[in-house]
Formats: sequence, structure tokens, C-alpha cells
Amino acid sequence: MEIVRNLWQRKLRSVLTISGILMGIFALTTMGSMAQHFNVLLQGGITYYGNSVQVADENGGTFTSGCMSLSTLDEIRGVDGVAAAFPTVGVVAKPGSSDVVTFGIPDYITNYAPGSGHYSAFKMSLARGTWVTDASRNQVDLGSAFAAEFKKQVGDTIELPVRPGDAKSDFVIHRFTVVGLINRTLTAPDNGAFVSTHDAQTLQGESMPAALRSQVDPYQLVSGVVAYGRPGVNLDALADRITREVPTAKAAKPSTLVQSFKAGGAVFTFITTAAAVLALIIGGLSVVNTMIMSVTERVREIGLKKAIGAKTHHILTEFLAEASLMGLIGGALGFLLGAALTVALDAGDPSGGLFLVTPHLAVLSLGFAIALGAGAGLMPAIRAARMDPVTALRSQ
Repeated sequence: MEIVRNLWQRKLRSVLTISGILMGIFALTTMGSMAQHFNVLLQGGITYYGNSVQVADENGGTFTSGCMSLSTLDEIRGVDGVAAAFPTVGVVAKPGSSDVVTFGIPDYITNYAPGSGHYSAFKMSLARGTWVTDASRNQVDLGSAFAAEFKKQVGDTIELPVRPGDAKSDFVIHRFTVVGLINRTLTAPDNGAFVSTHDAQTLQGESMPAALRSQVDPYQLVSGVVAYGRPGVNLDALADRITREVPTAKAAKPSTLVQSFKAGGAVFTFITTAAAVLALIIGGLSVVNTMIMSVTERVREIGLKKAIGAKTHHILTEFLAEASLMGLIGGALGFLLGAALTVALDAGDPSGGLFLVTPHLAVLSLGFAIALGAGAGLMPAIRAARMDPVTALRSQ
């Protein structure tokens, strides 16, 4: 109670100090939640790309807008070491949306390949409904963010792709029935709409320039291929083998993709952490200033306590507890305000949000705030604890 009374007696200074810590923890919470979301997103990519081989057209698909022949799929399946290979066909869900600045993953439409989940380390599951099949026509499974953005439930219909405001007269949309909603993954599938390969090929063909549509059969084209290796097969070596044995294909090494994800995550985490640490240092300096002033003002009180029997560790503990309490109060308020802001921002973000507040982040924020308060108050506390009682009593 004495500690609380000491803080209350110096209300303005305590409020200003707590506000400094609050701002630091607020920055740590907002930047940390952004880093948490980004890292979860990257981890999903690492999990997916780390156990598969991504194969694209060797020539970049200049004639067919990045597509490759479906016959290439059979060639890849025949490469020694390949356990299974599945076609990927994808288009943007909202053409023209690339002109809009967004920090989230753009909505997309892709095919769902039944059976691929057996091989992929990245697992998706349904919250409600059923998966589309190869025989499905005009049916779709929606990711959690996609469904929330368009307010769709199982049984509703949705027009895809979304017609842009400047759509040309030949822009084609299709009405799909929502047959399944996918559980939230916090990664790319949340912003996906999954249809059968046939329907995805239809949309892909219609997205091609008008001059090409009459020259190609969209049902003989895919955007790429995802290959999975047999148990024990080195995937980097398998990627080289596919590139070597299939002339029209170029396979990416999983290790290269994974490394690029990790490098991006490291840079982003460094930037967000540096910004938060800078704010925390400012908060820490405010604690140091307050505690030094507190020791200076309470010299006679400290001398009196030591004269009547207070030990060095009693004084040290009192001042450390006072500094830690300010850290706890500022940390709790900063975390609550930061969490409230991120939740509010995510609620208004149709792409699924940019932040992720976790229990780990809460513990980190509060622990850091208390440690910051105690650490910043350590030197003033030691100064107070070592004070000679006679000198202290004579000083005022």
C-alpha cells in the first residue's frame, strides 16, 4: 500500500511516466502483432513450398499468358521420384484490384485438386459444407476471409470473377454456389475461392486477351504443376531432375523458395522490432527520470527508515517494486489499447486483417513492461539503498 501511496502522492509525474511506458508497449503490441501475422503467413508458405516442387512453363508462357500444356503434367508424373503431381490453375478474383494499395493477400480463384491434401504438409479443413470435386460445375469453397468479405454462407451464390467498375463489354462472370467454407488458416487460403479444375480452366481462358481465346483450348492448359516426391527423395534433386527431363518445364528448388520466405520474414521482423524497441527506450528513460527524482525528493524519508532499522535490501526492494508497478500499469494499458486498435483495424479490413494478437504477445508485452520498469529503476534504487542514514537526515 505504501508503494501505491507514493505513486499517488506524485500523480502527475507517475501519470507521465506510465504514459511513456504505455506508448512503448502500445508500439510493441501493434508492431508485434503485425510481425506475428506476417510470420504465421510466411510459415504457411514455408510449410507448403517446403515439401513440394513448384513447376512452371520453361519459356514463361509468353504466348499463353503464363500457362503450360496439360500434357506436361503426365510427363512430370513419369519422372523418377515423383509420387504425385497435380495441376494448378489460378486467376485473380477481382481484376483491376492491383491498382488498389493493400497490405493483405489479394483475393484469388484457384482449382482444388482432390487428393493433394494427402501429400501436402499444409492442411486445410472445412468449417461447413463439402469440398468441390473434379465433376463439380459452378460450385465453390470459400476461404474464411473471402467468405467474410462477401458475407457468404453455404448455399449462397456468388458471381466470380468480381466485375470491375471499368469492365469491358466482353467481361464474363459466372454464378457459383457456395458448397463449403474453409476453416481459418491465417495464411493464403483464407483469401482463396476454390473451384474444380474445369471451372478454373474456363475462367483462365476467359481472362486471356481476346486475340488468344480463339487460338487455344483452355482445357488443355494449366498455370503450373505441384509435384510431391516419394518418401526419402531429395526435393531439390527432384526439381533438377524434372527441369532436365521435361523440356517444357522449369522446377523451382524448395530450399530456394523456403530461404526467400525466411529472408523476407527476418527483414520484416527486424524493422518492426526496431521501431518498437525505440519506443520502449523512450519509455524506459521516463522511468529512470522519475525514479531519480523520487530518490532525490525522499532522501530524508530514506534516511529515517534506515535509522530505525530498515535494511539495504528493504529500500532496494521498495524502489524496485515502485518502478515495476509503474511498468505493469503502463504495460497493461498499452497492451489493451494496442490490442483494441488492431482488432478494430482488422474488423474493417476485407482482406482478412493485418494483425494477430496472441497470448504469447500478451505475455511478452507485460513481461517486457515489468522488466523495463524494474531495469530502469535499478540504478536509482541502488543509489537509495546505499544512502548513509546520517548524511540523508542532515541533507534536508
